[in-house]
Amino acid sequence: MTTVTDNAGITLKQPVTPKETGKSAMGQADFLRLLTTQMQTQDPFEPMDNSQMVAQMATITNSSGIAEMNVTLGDIKNQLAGTRLGDAASWIGRSMLVKSNIAAPDAAGQYAGQVTLPAASDALSVDLVDGSGKVVKTIDLGARDKGDVSFYWDGKDADGNNVGTQALQVKVRGATAPVVATWASIAAVQSPADGTASKLITPLGTYNPSDAIRLS
Repeated sequence: MTTVTDNAGITLKQPVTPKETGKSAMGQADFLRLLTTQMQTQDPFEPMDNSQMVAQMATITNSSGIAEMNVTLGDIKNQLAGTRLGDAASWIGRSMLVKSNIAAPDAAGQYAGQVTLPAASDALSVDLVDGSGKVVKTIDLGARDKGDVSFYWDGKDADGNNVGTQALQVKVRGATAPVVATWASIAAVQSPADGTASKLITPLGTYNPSDAIRLS
């Protein structure tokens, strides 16, 4: 609070806005400075009570302990991140079922996936369509109840020739708003430099491990 006198001789009091220190928390060094200053300026005839000193020392110890605990937690976090990467790496060579309307052939040229029906269908079928819009294969699944329905094609034509060599679009007929998922081979694991979750690289694209509906 500052005192100001105007031209009429009237004394006014104005509040003083405290300056911000830019510091919102006290560290161990701050506690030590406060304790040292308090001990230096204490009344020699009424020194600080021993219990008060012990309490303040305990506060300093707790502050130091919390700092050490934060470092330990950081180490644990890094170790867990490494474990997650190791777990994801063990998926290489396996297949994962992911939400996608694109089906890619596996090493044997086979296509597989799943259609989730919100309601029963009297005549369900799946068309596998190439990039030019040509239907390469139609898979007739017949009447199906609500829920998950698997589909499969060995990638061969009527003469037994292997023609499954490219990714094909999955188009469902006989159902309204179905959810399509396809199987994709896991070729590699990508570990981002920024420390975020590992990514799984497949012919359908890059996915998080949590994107996998099932593994095989």
